[in-house]
Amino acid sequence: MEKLLYHINNYLLLVLLAVMVLIQAGCKKEASSSVGTPVITAIRNYVPSPGDSLLTRVGTGQWVVISGENLKGALKITFDGVAGSFNDAWFSDTSAIALIPAIIAFPLVPAKQLNTITYVTTHGQTTFSFPIVAPAPSISGISNEYANPGDSVKINGLNFFFIQSLTYAGIPVTSYTASNDGTTISLAVPPGVTQSGDIVRITTKSGTVSTVYTVHDFVTGVVQNYDAVNNFSFGSGNANSSADYPGNNGYYGVIGATNVPANDFGWYNYPRSINLNAVQWVPAANLADPLANYAVKFEISVAKPWINGSIYVLKDFSFTYVALYTPWKNANGSTTPFATKGWTTVTIPLSNFRTNNGTGTQAASLTDLLGVSGNGGLNIYFINDGQTAVTSFEAAIDNIRIVKIVK
Repeated sequence: MEKLLYHINNYLLLVLLAVMVLIQAGCKKEASSSVGTPVITAIRNYVPSPGDSLLTRVGTGQWVVISGENLKGALKITFDGVAGSFNDAWFSDTSAIALIPAIIAFPLVPAKQLNTITYVTTHGQTTFSFPIVAPAPSISGISNEYANPGDSVKINGLNFFFIQSLTYAGIPVTSYTASNDGTTISLAVPPGVTQSGDIVRITTKSGTVSTVYTVHDFVTGVVQNYDAVNNFSFGSGNANSSADYPGNNGYYGVIGATNVPANDFGWYNYPRSINLNAVQWVPAANLADPLANYAVKFEISVAKPWINGSIYVLKDFSFTYVALYTPWKNANGSTTPFATKGWTTVTIPLSNFRTNNGTGTQAASLTDLLGVSGNGGLNIYFINDGQTAVTSFEAAIDNIRIVKIVK
């Protein structure tokens, strides 16, 4: 009898456990099925309160907060069909943070995707209609600021969409080509550009942008151009006007080196350097300005592919702060031999001057970099700071200047 009761009790226990498992599975299924498709109700600024106001439109490259329901489990968020950046770990069911892509090729966006935000999750997706507009244009640089009339140049930047007007060196330009992604405008330098130069201005439906600096200007900020402005110190390369580097105006300098061993800092081995006597880098009245407001600029032409070694820019022969120019190095760590098709403009913001041969700490201020007067010599060196010997290097350099690049 006792054995029978024992078996019955074990049987009942197994049944009870089975029932509990089924109940738990049912609860999980119910909980899972309770997560509905995502819903978007509003778009807000991604800034702390009280700045986190509701938005009525957004632009490219902007962080936003998406408000709604069932927003956890995001797999993809697109703006006008272009995927944005996000981290679902930051999300709640009612709030999600996303970065709108910096580049949206508005002219190529299909009509049905214009002004839409599509939100895809593990449990469904939704599309929300919302105005997405191109912000005002911005200019990041010009391929050759000293190009001659008729020469081809590119204006680089963002949001060159729906252009209404363009002036180059103060002269209206009506014939140009803007890239589909809005990052470049290609044009020929208009006839009539003078050596006094002027700014570049672009107006689109979203706004106007102008360069702070002038183009084809042989005076403003120029500290060495091998023609009318010469501040030679010793060992300043060769002044040259040969046909080896065509497309220039007048004379230019050439620096070069052959068979340079690894880790060779012998900049003084002629002709590896350009050394200028004392010049005014920044007006004394502006030494409280941010470092990034000013830049050393020059045009460079490299005919033979350059793959090792660096151009060092520094002040008064001092390696305390150095700015590096290594165009053969790619952002991902790979390398590509560098050569130019004619002359191209190099821009080195003063905020790039750093300790430890250009790889350490940024200068704290203009006075930290330049001293209380803002005056001093300027040096441009070719140095093989790598682990591989340099067989041959040569570059033509002209129109060395220090100019304001930010208002």
